[in-house]
Amino acid sequence: EAEQSRKGVSQRLADSIAGKLVPGILIISLLIIIFGFIVGNPVLWIERALVVLVAASPCALAISVPVTVVAAVGAASKIGVLIKGGGALETLGKIRTIAFDKTGTLTQNKPSVIEVVTVSTTTKDQVLAIAAGLEARSEHPLARAILAASLQRSDVIDVDTVPGAGVEGLLSGKRVRLGRPGWIDVGTISEDVARMQEAGATAVLVEEDGVLLGAIAVRDELRPEARGVINRLSNAGYALAMLTGDNRLTADALGAAVGITEIYAELRPEDKSDIIRTLKARQSTAMVGDGINDAPALARASAGLAVSHGAYGIDLAAEAGDVVLLGTPLEHLGLLVRLARKTSEVITQNILWFALGANLVGIVLTAWLWPLIAPT
Repeated sequence: EAEQSRKGVSQRLADSIAGKLVPGILIISLLIIIFGFIVGNPVLWIERALVVLVAASPCALAISVPVTVVAAVGAASKIGVLIKGGGALETLGKIRTIAFDKTGTLTQNKPSVIEVVTVSTTTKDQVLAIAAGLEARSEHPLARAILAASLQRSDVIDVDTVPGAGVEGLLSGKRVRLGRPGWIDVGTISEDVARMQEAGATAVLVEEDGVLLGAIAVRDELRPEARGVINRLSNAGYALAMLTGDNRLTADALGAAVGITEIYAELRPEDKSDIIRTLKARQSTAMVGDGINDAPALARASAGLAVSHGAYGIDLAAEAGDVVLLGTPLEHLGLLVRLARKTSEVITQNILWFALGANLVGIVLTAWLWPLIAPT
């Protein structure tokens, strides 16, 4: 039942037509036979009924869409794209807007700490140690960068994640937090934070008992293929957008580097979902994302494309998405949208020309030519 519900509109249409065509042709054939008995030549009219039945058989219609979908899904799997059924593939062929998450999707998912700024007498090692203690059990890409840069790790307990904001816990009875500016006040280091963001880095702040200790700049470089893929998609007529939880300065810097002008920044997971709903109301929209923060948007989009690279939350993202992109996801995305468009074209020609067209021609030729070739 689940697989049946994943069929695309064309496949359900073909099944519906075939479901009505078969009993209709059977009734017509039966009426032809009855007419033969009425006119007194049943053998001849039984033969005519059988010819009509064969000529109008919906076999081509029944297999026109499934065979196309199976071929396309198989071709996609060879390049590392897993598609969940014909419905997802057909929807992709109609996509006109593609929205991208930033971290791990447009970027390489290999962030590194490039700078640490401290407040008052706090040292860089202390800031990194508290941050590492908070991120000790996290699989988030930014967490891995902080853990790699820290020489020691504070013993933070009762750690909780605040989606779209950061993490918090207890260190020696004091509440410590690590998160984005806005959730934590930037205080006296606002200029340093702005400089980090303008350089395309993500700035995360560290706080202890409401007192700001410092900021850590983490930067994740763009995927090498990102700008080329974005340029080809733009030239192909797709409207492109970037959705990120990062601040506006960092988002604008990366958007300019990759070639995307429609940028939405400082978003929580529910904000991404709301924006996808707005874009979707305008035209069919795909969302490309890789983590737990993207799952609501992936589920909301016309088609959700989950990027798989072992990132935090990818299992949830893959479950919410309609397609999973493995390996080098952006290169695969370009191939996938072309494949989806071509598949839609082939499905249309199969149904209209080769399936219904062949049936109609067969019935017409049967009506015209049978009297000429029928045995006397």
